[in-house]
Amino acid sequence: MKIKIEIDESLQEDEVLIRCRGLTDEVTQIQKSVSDVVNAGQKYVFYKGTTEYYLQLDDVLFFQTEDDVIHVHTKDDMYETKYKLYQLEEMLPGFFMRISKSAILNTNHIYSISRNLTASSTVTFAGTHKQVFVSRYYYKPLISKLEEKRLHQ
Repeated sequence: MKIKIEIDESLQEDEVLIRCRGLTDEVTQIQKSVSDVVNAGQKYVFYKGTTEYYLQLDDVLFFQTEDDVIHVHTKDDMYETKYKLYQLEEMLPGFFMRISKSAILNTNHIYSISRNLTASSTVTFAGTHKQVFVSRYYYKPLISKLEEKRLHQ
């Protein structure tokens, strides 16, 4: 595989082009990685009352539904978003993952997982008291994703 960078100062916006003979798993992974880097740096609008806050997705620990409101949890604060969880699941980069019917997690911020065989497992984050629960259904996919991330670093 060849990798080239062409500099064209006349471009209005940076562009990444992947030219390939076919859509292989490797090409799909490259596209996903580039997309994750681009999306992680974008700022999203979150709300607290009537105030809008512009935060990067990398600052988000998890999204959680409570009483039909989607809360956005960061290390030190909590905001709201107007998106539904299923919409977030479709638009978020690959380092986010659904972990229950009511939560989506940023896998980059996991500090520990306390496994519970009979109920939900608990995910904790470094430097904060916040935690979120992983349902039994999503536990194995989460562990697989973390293992895959560890192997590709």
